[in-house]
Amino acid sequence: DTDWFDIYRKVPKDLTQPTYTGAFISICCCVFMLFLFLSELTGFIATEIVNELYVDDPDKDSGGKIEVSLNISLPNLHCDLVGLDIQDEMGRHEVGHIDNSMKVPLNNGYGCRFEGEFTINKVPGNFHVSTHSATAQPQNPDMTHIIHKLAFGEKLQVKHVQGAFNALGGANRLQSNALASHDYILKIVPTVYEDLSGKQRFSYQYTVANKEYVAYSHTGRIIPAIWFRYDLSPITVKYTERRQPIYRFITTICAIIGGTFTVAGIIDSCIFTASEAWKKIQIGKMS
Repeated sequence: DTDWFDIYRKVPKDLTQPTYTGAFISICCCVFMLFLFLSELTGFIATEIVNELYVDDPDKDSGGKIEVSLNISLPNLHCDLVGLDIQDEMGRHEVGHIDNSMKVPLNNGYGCRFEGEFTINKVPGNFHVSTHSATAQPQNPDMTHIIHKLAFGEKLQVKHVQGAFNALGGANRLQSNALASHDYILKIVPTVYEDLSGKQRFSYQYTVANKEYVAYSHTGRIIPAIWFRYDLSPITVKYTERRQPIYRFITTICAIIGGTFTVAGIIDSCIFTASEAWKKIQIGKMS
């Protein structure tokens, strides 16, 4: 006998009573459920970015190197005088780095835009734009400049990740003292982005502080430079792209349907009971 197993017993139609109130509540209930369903579906389709912090070197396959991309304009310094020098605590000291670099004349040859890509070791150090590699030092080198780009690691452009990947981009020092040196102190923060497929991309954000001063050589001459002094943070920032699991979406939809029907049934029952009681009161008064 299936009567013992059927927990969804059916009520004969002739024992039910349709009402206008019930019809109105049913329509509102369906509209409300449709709205909640579409909201949950939108949330399920969309992805979210979750960030976390931990102490580690995320890019162990880089060989202890970080790629750097620099683009800077010096509108009052000839290209023959502009050079890039790199130093760090592992003993590296390179004057006049030229690999993967380009100099573009500006202002009819009186200025220069330097574009370069190079690597630095994962130890504290500096790289600087100066006239140190020039065969003959100019009398009054003008180090006023605009930094178009300074970025570390892989280019990371993700819609919902707003980070300081090019914090110095747009820095304008054209109104500074022409003979002043500029110190940019950078704290580089390793950054990892992991997409839905689990593929990881490695980049670096950085914070910056700067100061401006006039530096003299041992001979008393002013030899200005643009210094980028960097150190690495032990903290890694990880951004993970995630999507809501399908089981959670199904659970939420079931909760929406069940909850809405239950609440609507309670409201309809209360209104119907109150209506019937009111009718009985009116009949009692008439009798």
